[in-house]
Amino acid sequence: MTQLNVGDVAPGFTLPADNGATISLSDFRGKKVILYFYPKDDTPGCTTQACGFRDSYPQIEEQNAVVIGVSPDDVASHQKFKTKFDLPFLLVADTDHSLAEAYGVWGEKSMYGRTYMGVTRSHFVIDEEGRLLDVQGKVSPKDSVARALKVLG
Repeated sequence: MTQLNVGDVAPGFTLPADNGATISLSDFRGKKVILYFYPKDDTPGCTTQACGFRDSYPQIEEQNAVVIGVSPDDVASHQKFKTKFDLPFLLVADTDHSLAEAYGVWGEKSMYGRTYMGVTRSHFVIDEEGRLLDVQGKVSPKDSVARALKVLG
C-alpha cells in the first residue's frame, strides 16, 4: 500500500463524475482541493461526512478550494446520493478502486468478523500546484471536515 506524505505530488486521475463529465485533478490547478475517500454512498458515516462538507462549503469556497468525494460506487449511485442530500460538490466514481489504491486507502477491512477489501475513510488536502498539504487516514466522519477546514484556514 502506498504511503503518501505532506509535500508529495498528489497522484493525478481522470474519472467519471456525477455531473456526467470526466474530470481530472489537473482541471483544478490554481485551487486547493479536498479529495476525500469514503466507503459507500448513503450510509450513515458517509452521509455525515458528505453533509459536513456540504454545510461547510461556503467557508471552503472562501479559501479558493473545492471538494471532490471519491468512492467505488458508480455514477448513478453518486447522482442519487448527491440529489438526496443536496451536495454542492463533485462525486467521482472510482469503480475499479485504482484511485483509492494510488492514494493508499484501499485495503483489507473487517466488520462483524468478516474480512473484505474496501476504502478507508480519509482525506487529502492538495495545494494549488498539486502537492499534498495534509494527509488524514482512518479519519472519523465528523473530524474529517474540521481537520480539512483547519488546513485551509
